Formats: sequence, structure tokens, C-alpha cells
Amino acid sequence: MTKSPMPKRHLPTSPFLAPVAPTPKEFTVGSRVTHDVYGLGRVTAIEEGVAVVVDFGSLQARIVSPYSKLTNL
Repeated sequence: MTKSPMPKRHLPTSPFLAPVAPTPKEFTVGSRVTHDVYGLGRVTAIEEGVAVVVDFGSLQARIVSPYSKLTNL
């Protein structure tokens, strides 16, 4: 069984609340971030809407959108 690529639509008569779209994460050059795998780092470059480059000390990683494991501090 596979998941449908189309999101389910919310019916106006449904007793359940409509799902809330997550707010897009925004980063600035120089901001401190944390990553679930790499740890603490600092944003060194931004590719608008595509990716951010983060310096984690021992390595630089290009994290692509939607940045699920990256969090601003």
C-alpha cells in the first residue's frame, strides 16, 4: 500500500479541525542552528528556498528544504 501524493481535502462539514500548514523555516547568515544528526552549527550561506549551508565545525553541510531536522536557536 502506498501513500497518495495528493493531500486529503478538508470537508467544511467535518467535525475535525482542518490541518494547519507548517510555517516555513527562515534562516539568516550567521544564525546559530542545531541539527538532529550533526549537532550545533552556524549558517554560512543561503540559497533562497532551496538550501542552507551550515558550518558544524568539523564539516560543512548543505541542508536542503524543508529543513525537517534543522532548528533555529
